[in-house]
Amino acid sequence: MRVTAAEVSRLVDGDLVGPDSEVDGASVDSRSIAPGQLFVPVVAERDGHNFVGQALERGATAYLSSKAPVGGTAIMVEDTSLAFLTLAGGVRDRLPEHVVAITGSVGKTTVKDLAAAALGSRLRTHATRASFNNELGVPLTILATPADAEAVVVEMGARHPGDIALLADLVCPSIGVITSIGQAHLEHLGGQTGVLAEKGSLIVDLPAEGYAILNDVDCGDAVRSRTEASVLTFGTATGDVRATLLGRDEELRPSVRFDTPWGTVSARLSVRGDHQLPNAAAALAVAVCAGVPLEAAADGLAGAVGSAGRSQVHQAASGLVVIDDAYNANPTSMQAALAALASMDVDRRVAVLGEMAELGEGSDEAHRSMADLAASLGIEVVAVRTAAYGVEPVSEDQVIELLAESGRGTGVLVKASRSVGLEHLVSRLTGTEHDQGAQG
Repeated sequence: MRVTAAEVSRLVDGDLVGPDSEVDGASVDSRSIAPGQLFVPVVAERDGHNFVGQALERGATAYLSSKAPVGGTAIMVEDTSLAFLTLAGGVRDRLPEHVVAITGSVGKTTVKDLAAAALGSRLRTHATRASFNNELGVPLTILATPADAEAVVVEMGARHPGDIALLADLVCPSIGVITSIGQAHLEHLGGQTGVLAEKGSLIVDLPAEGYAILNDVDCGDAVRSRTEASVLTFGTATGDVRATLLGRDEELRPSVRFDTPWGTVSARLSVRGDHQLPNAAAALAVAVCAGVPLEAAADGLAGAVGSAGRSQVHQAASGLVVIDDAYNANPTSMQAALAALASMDVDRRVAVLGEMAELGEGSDEAHRSMADLAASLGIEVVAVRTAAYGVEPVSEDQVIELLAESGRGTGVLVKASRSVGLEHLVSRLTGTEHDQGAQG
């Protein structure tokens, strides 16, 4: 999205210092800024103002600043992060007709990827990169929207009460999706009731002519009654859009039949695991509600590639098969990942697990229940740097040693909350790189 520095200054009620210039998109990271972008120095553990010079050297044409300018074109504001939110809201009216917002306890990044692919079969579609889904990531998505985009897909995460309402007010979606109501961020959101209230706030202000696409099991009347938009539900056993497993290949890619109000269609997905069925159903509903023909939407789903760290399957040079699900973890997503590992046609199954963070008072019980589930599925648990699963914890180096003699016939799941950083272990096991995006 192109905008002049003078327009930025006006929209954020700032002061322009230096020559006017055009910016195209924005970045909060001076290391990866692209020429022509607006640099937003965030003040957090590190002060982004210290990197303004580096951003200018890399081609930034303007920057927000709450400190003395250091050359170039500066837009002076009191708070750079707040000004960035204000800027994104100020250019919201430049987005296309179809704006899709997706939240949920699990599956939101994959539904975002699938929905973007299904929409992209007919519409020029822009979507959140990786998991840039918080108060910085959502403005980045808005500012990165190309002028010719016909649909935008925005992922929204929440760690504290009010986060989703803030982001929904910013984006003003025409289609809202709630993937699930689970046990993520229980500690900060006030338990299951708080999670339900927070996720449900996404659909409150949807337009009457819009669509609320809701998990049929998790989103009952308490959620559905909060919107005036048309409600479509999705699921496997129930829902307006239902996904039925027809089979899966050796890399856990499911073949699916979708029964919908618009007809029946089938597709083989590229994302892995049976738990992707409701995600695909939600994405299919998004595309059709935006005007994409059912068959075209299904074709788009089949070509969708998920983001790193979410049920990706890799085969190491040794023949070891690794399910990379290291991006994040909560009990709901852990159950799905263990089920995926159990379905693999291998002789030995090992779950390398780190802590599931932010579960509050039920944390100990949740970890032990996952260990019990693994045992019932014939899966060995190797716990990294945590005793919560009831087994002796090990280091990443020890995991490498434990699996050194393993090869063909062994399947390994790597999963933990993002704060644990097990993506580095996946890289060591498989030689792959990660681009996992922002947390939320």
